[in-house]
Amino acid sequence: MINRTVLVGRLTRDPEIRHTQGGTAVASFTLAVNRQFTNSQGEREADFVNCVIWRNAAENFAKFTSKGSLVGIDGRLQTRNYENKQGNRVYVTEVVVDNFSLLESRNDNSSDNTHDNTNQAPSHNQSNNSNTNMSDPFAGNSEPMDISDDSLPF
Repeated sequence: MINRTVLVGRLTRDPEIRHTQGGTAVASFTLAVNRQFTNSQGEREADFVNCVIWRNAAENFAKFTSKGSLVGIDGRLQTRNYENKQGNRVYVTEVVVDNFSLLESRNDNSSDNTHDNTNQAPSHNQSNNSNTNMSDPFAGNSEPMDISDDSLPF
């Protein structure tokens, strides 16, 4: 059986990180993913996908992302259900994230970022070449980068 989900989108809010009773980190977030087509009014709609990520990856994801961050995720769809306080059965479908990629530096994120950026990834200079793809921070940049281990999200 195949159960793979690959999504690229923006976080609708900061990741919510918590810990299980056993101390395992888990972060939940919602990813807004634009559809490939427009509706009858010519507007592009988005799907809002609930996601969850576990352990060290959850800690790193929460540390390096915030509302508006553009990320790529790879994971699997999972359904679960539970009984809420009112005694009703609640069904949840979410993506359990196995891997993620940060698709822009924090400085490129146009949303309001009020978090401490002391541990942020280094910014990348882009050349003024008109052929440079503005969504790729490494396109057209032939300068060597100095990346310390502390800057990596893993």
